[in-house]
Amino acid sequence: MDLSTLREQINQIDSDMLELFLRRMQVSSDIAEYKRQNSLPVLDAARERELLAGVAQKAGEDLDEYAIVLYSTILSLSRSYQHKKLSPESKYGAIIENALETTAKLFPEQARVACQGVEGAYSQIAASKMFKIPSILYFSSFDGVFAAIESGMCEYGVLPIENSTAGSVKRVYDLMVDHNLYVVRSMRVKIDHHLLAKPGTKISDIKEIFSHEQAIDQCAAFLRTFKDVKVTVCPNTAVAARMVAESDRRDVAALSARACAELYELESLADSVQDKSNNYTRFICVAKNPQIYPGADRTSIMLVTAHKPGALYNILAKINALGLNLLKLESRPLPEREFEFMFYFDIEASAYSPELLELISELESGSEDFKYLGTYAESIG
Repeated sequence: MDLSTLREQINQIDSDMLELFLRRMQVSSDIAEYKRQNSLPVLDAARERELLAGVAQKAGEDLDEYAIVLYSTILSLSRSYQHKKLSPESKYGAIIENALETTAKLFPEQARVACQGVEGAYSQIAASKMFKIPSILYFSSFDGVFAAIESGMCEYGVLPIENSTAGSVKRVYDLMVDHNLYVVRSMRVKIDHHLLAKPGTKISDIKEIFSHEQAIDQCAAFLRTFKDVKVTVCPNTAVAARMVAESDRRDVAALSARACAELYELESLADSVQDKSNNYTRFICVAKNPQIYPGADRTSIMLVTAHKPGALYNILAKINALGLNLLKLESRPLPEREFEFMFYFDIEASAYSPELLELISELESGSEDFKYLGTYAESIG
């Protein structure tokens, strides 16, 4: 038998399978209506387990695992379709639609913006790139930034969320879980760390280097070239530069941005000392109320899944079934629950995409806990 004949057989089988799939989904729709009339849940876990066990047995040892994957996907699609038929109006769907109607057409040029650190911090640099004329208030911690927005002291906050080398800023993720703020914009900012010290200081004089823990991680190879030099973590790279400037010692230095050299009257002893030249930090701009500006094509959500096998897979299957692109998946442990996690998703989809609204509606009704964090555009600064 030649290849063309075999392919004809495959095509016929695929056609038959599609027809059967469409019939199955129609019956699923009828079942959804029955469940609505009788107040029954969409998920019947016992029946699904029984069905998968039967499928595995009929498929035989050689193909049982493949058959289980296939039918698990079909069951997930069936549940998704039933949720679509049964789901009441989505709370967050209404929030998105309202934000689309009420948000200004242009991102504001001027605003009161909260940043962690002091003048010269990378958050301040990011804020100055996002806003043409920002009025920046500085806070010693990320918690202070969130509090400033919630109290109305500031309209926006700019926060680092992840670095291309050192990974996620976990404290910011945790605060997004605990507070009800919305991401309205994000930006990737090129990060260049310089070794700054008082004028006249030589590298051989340095006995202690100050910087933020992520900057220290990003410059690990450079720091290993120093012998018997203490590396001290401080709250912010700009704070590190200010500490050096205000110190009576002449054997200290800071890993910080070049802007801090002029700002604090320091000299750069070594330029661009990060391990990787392609070093970017992603900053998010958050606000008290949802705002969706033109061009928004990235949505962030957080949710808690049921604590059982396959729960995360089912969510990923939903995203795949709707043809949406998953940009990021991050997990954070829930302190009050042992071995349970809050999952953070970044999904690529237009704010006007019906598939996005459908996904949010399904996850909102089918998750133990769900938070919509915003739909926004991301740029490179």
